[in-house]
Amino acid sequence: MIKNRSPYDLDGVPHLKVAIPLGLQHILAMFVSNITPIIIVAGVLGISPTEKTLLIQGSMLVAGINTLIQAYTIGPVGARLPIVVGTSFAFVPIAISIGTKYGFEGVLGAALIGGLFEAFLGLIIKKIRKYFPPLVTGVVVLSIGLSLLPVGIQNFAGGIGSKDFGSLENLFIGFVVLVTVIFFKQFTKGTTSTGAIFIGTIVGFLVAMFMGKVNLSTIGEASIFSLPKPFMYGFTFHLDAIMAMVLMFIVSAVETVGDMSGVTMGGAGRETTDRELSGGILADGLGSALATLFSVLPTTSFSQNTGIIAMTGIMSRFVVGTGAMFLIIGAFIPKIGAIFTVVPPSVIGGSLVMVFAMISISGIQLITKEPLKGRNAVILAVSLGLGYGLGNVPDALVAFPESIRLIFGGSGIVVSGSIAVLLNIILPQDEKEEVVLTKSQKA
Repeated sequence: MIKNRSPYDLDGVPHLKVAIPLGLQHILAMFVSNITPIIIVAGVLGISPTEKTLLIQGSMLVAGINTLIQAYTIGPVGARLPIVVGTSFAFVPIAISIGTKYGFEGVLGAALIGGLFEAFLGLIIKKIRKYFPPLVTGVVVLSIGLSLLPVGIQNFAGGIGSKDFGSLENLFIGFVVLVTVIFFKQFTKGTTSTGAIFIGTIVGFLVAMFMGKVNLSTIGEASIFSLPKPFMYGFTFHLDAIMAMVLMFIVSAVETVGDMSGVTMGGAGRETTDRELSGGILADGLGSALATLFSVLPTTSFSQNTGIIAMTGIMSRFVVGTGAMFLIIGAFIPKIGAIFTVVPPSVIGGSLVMVFAMISISGIQLITKEPLKGRNAVILAVSLGLGYGLGNVPDALVAFPESIRLIFGGSGIVVSGSIAVLLNIILPQDEKEEVVLTKSQKA
């Protein structure tokens, strides 16, 4: 029997010489985003550098395990899609708020309950899927892409907080990567086309090294072997913290629905199935519960990797699984993780700008599956207008309680998704839509 070697097929198992660079480009796109949330929270809560290192190891291990579960499943858990999982930025503000009041144990306790709640949503997703038509999931995917574009530009310019932010050197490196990605994607075929992001990153890294922008001492200082440490902290449970965290997990579930829709639409030109949605959200919730055992913040699907799939069309679960193995190995060999940390932000940003824009395009493809007029136009306009607006001007909610501001003022995705779901429920169908729905129901 001839083995399917196509990287474009869900069950394709390409040769390692193809799978490794394609898997690495996924890890390069998500590595910093995966470890940064725990670094931020640990810094605010005064966690020691030694414990912080162990938390970073835990973040890598959990991200790798949860990515494998999404790709290859355990029973009903997992989407059986090339979903890359990592620590979610969305939980950082609320984790800091809870941690300041109840300590890191309070954060972990609330996250454990929240993860189990999201897993419950996965069990009933078939009953509530009617509230997530292509228009709604498209709004979420588009909002994800739009909200991430500033992050791409920030990296492109050198990374927020860097002394040379916006310098000509950083912008030059970013443009070198972007032009390289475009060239190999559009003007070559085969492995060089599918691996355009990886090639662009390598070229940008070499240019950055030549310009003196790479500090390799971090690799030398990292230890050769170290075991991740579970149960570093205990759990405490507080009702207000749990309620706030549960709301964030509902948002996380909506984001996961959006990411899965982005993967299947961008990579396969179809909507997600009930089985994929259920398994994906189950894995998202249970994976976050697993993360708390390693004292790690909740995990979720990573939108930048959805963008890579939408851009390259590479749907092979084996490719994503190969990348996940690097995360798991890196959790035990800090030197491997250190290699990824020395890549300058401008190198990463050069490819992320295009990747994040591709996420937005996947959202537009979902939205335009139906005519944009009447009811659909109203839902899109209001959800994007308020979502993107409040996401950029969070101070507009200054009169609301802190918990509300944390949830709805920190992310346009939350507002856009919530409003799209609400309006889809309460606004009556246009006459033509009702006729179409009636005919499809009879069929």
